[in-house]
Amino acid sequence: MRRTCFKRQGTTLSYLDSGGDRPLIVALHAMWMEARTFEAFADAMPEWRVVSMDQRGHGLSDHSADYSRDAFVQDIAGLLDHLGASDPVVLIGNSLGGTNAFCFAARHPTRVRAMVIEEGPAEGHGSFDFVLEWRGLYPTRQALEQKIGERLAWSVAPSFRETAQGWTLCFNPADLVAIQKALNGDFWNEWLASTCPALVIRGTQSKAVDGTLLQAMAERRPNTRLVSIVAGHVTHHDDARAFTSAVRAFVQELPGA
Repeated sequence: MRRTCFKRQGTTLSYLDSGGDRPLIVALHAMWMEARTFEAFADAMPEWRVVSMDQRGHGLSDHSADYSRDAFVQDIAGLLDHLGASDPVVLIGNSLGGTNAFCFAARHPTRVRAMVIEEGPAEGHGSFDFVLEWRGLYPTRQALEQKIGERLAWSVAPSFRETAQGWTLCFNPADLVAIQKALNGDFWNEWLASTCPALVIRGTQSKAVDGTLLQAMAERRPNTRLVSIVAGHVTHHDDARAFTSAVRAFVQELPGA
């Protein structure tokens, strides 16, 4: 995938693009992750052009003073404008990216052909205060990994950066706390506002989202189905084959596919 960027209202947003004149999938990562998390998925979907964006405050995109839902949603609109996407696109979003995806569909229904919501809840009540302990510089990569802990280090590792002073994270942990606070609350109206086909993907071993909530999302919204994968919160990493298979079967059934 080719790395490039664009600017929206002074904020630089970086993305990866598999390119080509093919139908477009826009993929949005989870908290503290990056566009690169969807590289393997893009390789497995050669019939689609996959664009994966580093959302604000993540990866190579700029930090911001604004982590509101509106800011994230308008970043997606800005990306589509930058790409010249005149036809509706398929949105895939994991966790943070999932909530941003269906909020975008609620506000811009004519720009969304379908959605794949991977562990992206319609309501949130969590806290990310624990990531504040990750702040600072560490003498080695191993020291940073140990600070984060074995359970999460694999997903945070792409955001490790080596500087002249030591190892640190490319994101600001305080930003993640602010992003999570903006994710807390009720987004059911946004989830139910759109009518495009939707696939909700649940990781049966996820500790981040209650599976009964994802089941309720599929049951309450028309034109929506639920697929459960034996995986954690990031199903496209834990079982890439099952995730890709579910997405491919879903998009192959879309009108005009």
